[in-house]
Amino acid sequence: MSTITSGKQRLKRFDAFDFFNTVFMSILCLLTLYPFLHLLSLSLSPGDLPLTSLHLLPPDITWVNYQKVLTNEYILSGFLNTITRTVLGTALSVCVTVFAAYPLAKRFFPHRTFWTGYIVFTMFFSGGLIPNYLLVKNLGLMNSIWALVLPGLVSAFTLVITRNFMMALPEALEESAKMDGANEIVILFRIIIPLSLPIIATLSLWVAVGHWNAWFDSLIYTSDAHKQVLQVVMRRIVLLGSKDMMDVNKFDDPNLVANPDTIKAATIMVTIIPIILMYPFLQKYFVKGVLVGSMKG
Repeated sequence: MSTITSGKQRLKRFDAFDFFNTVFMSILCLLTLYPFLHLLSLSLSPGDLPLTSLHLLPPDITWVNYQKVLTNEYILSGFLNTITRTVLGTALSVCVTVFAAYPLAKRFFPHRTFWTGYIVFTMFFSGGLIPNYLLVKNLGLMNSIWALVLPGLVSAFTLVITRNFMMALPEALEESAKMDGANEIVILFRIIIPLSLPIIATLSLWVAVGHWNAWFDSLIYTSDAHKQVLQVVMRRIVLLGSKDMMDVNKFDDPNLVANPDTIKAATIMVTIIPIILMYPFLQKYFVKGVLVGSMKG
């Protein structure tokens, strides 16, 4: 009888915990989602609407703000530069990281512990901003896409995570492949990479998000406004309110009206929507890649 009573008490405690946990997480989700919905509503609002209060649904939906944003020459060039940087940087970073992690995952690799420690050491110490700037300048990379891709091509953190994932793969698969005459290159492309898709997808998501959101390196390495990435253009529009980049009311149709606040909201939405749409396609690999890649050291 006492066992049944104690079981009911534990069940009540768990029910109470689940209830408060659900309420707390729901409130947290609403607080996180509200600014996004507010910006979305603001970006769809007409320019002559008084913006004195927060609202989730615009009284009148208009695409004027997006029309203005997507026809702005600086935003279009920034969008193209960001896409080029993200695609090129992600592809090169994933390739180099996988090629570097594969030998480090081998137990017979000479001085593997030393090289792994050397890579981890760079996570805590760096040359600093000025040496990096002088290096990029002396290499002739200023005002080019390579100044945004090559300096951060390989991350020590992602390299170690990828190495740990590959170390967790069964060695028997490689041994059987070698018995069939496969060399290291064949093993890498036909066995290791297909089995490493979870960590590759995770790595791709990390690198892509990093490149898409990066702006400071473009700000210091790129002086040509037409070669800067979208985040720098958005920074000038949102934070600095640069009028030469907004051109708020220059429409062929005099009935189309916009204002700086709605233009800023539309600019932010254009910036964040592409990376949000990419996440659902990689979500199923994300958790598995992180967990397995961090278990084995």
